[in-house]
Amino acid sequence: MSLKGDKTRQIIREKAYQLFAQKGFKEVTMKDICELTGLSRGGLYRHYESTEQIFLEIVNAFSDQQKDAVFAKIEQHIPAAVILEDLLTKYAKEMLDYENSFSLAICEFYSNPAVSKKDNSIKKQYDTSKSAWVELINYGIGTKEFNPVNPESVFHMILFAYQGVRMYSRLMNMNPEIPIQITDEIKKLLLTEETQHGK
Repeated sequence: MSLKGDKTRQIIREKAYQLFAQKGFKEVTMKDICELTGLSRGGLYRHYESTEQIFLEIVNAFSDQQKDAVFAKIEQHIPAAVILEDLLTKYAKEMLDYENSFSLAICEFYSNPAVSKKDNSIKKQYDTSKSAWVELINYGIGTKEFNPVNPESVFHMILFAYQGVRMYSRLMNMNPEIPIQITDEIKKLLLTEETQHGK
């Protein structure tokens, strides 16, 4: 595909993301996406056949981007504590940003039995995210910045706390201290005393 075509697809995904975040998955139509992007129906269908196809490209890109970023930073020997701080700061900000939360759309999309039987991209997203976090935690243990924890267990705490707050933030006013409390506890769990006190 041409550079112009790639750019158009990127714009479509960015605009569709806004719609999915605002309305969930079920309420978004190709007509909605045409209106937001300014594309004709023919122009949109030249790039994507359905909202499902657009949605899956967005979902699959999430964890791939995070994994690539984490692995690149590890290869550059950036301290594990710095990588952790960057990730948790991003997560804390996203937890309260209910207007851009994709959680409802993901639940709606994958709660459809027809989708869940034929598509495993949510499992792929989970596995990709887990591999990035496990790699980071093992890296931090190896550099003695992190305590010797069970990486998979810590990943589950992070993932499900993050997704839980994102979902609840759509349903009720969330105390802005909650994400900070969660991320602070994760840092206490992972960072050694020496790392916490900069020794």
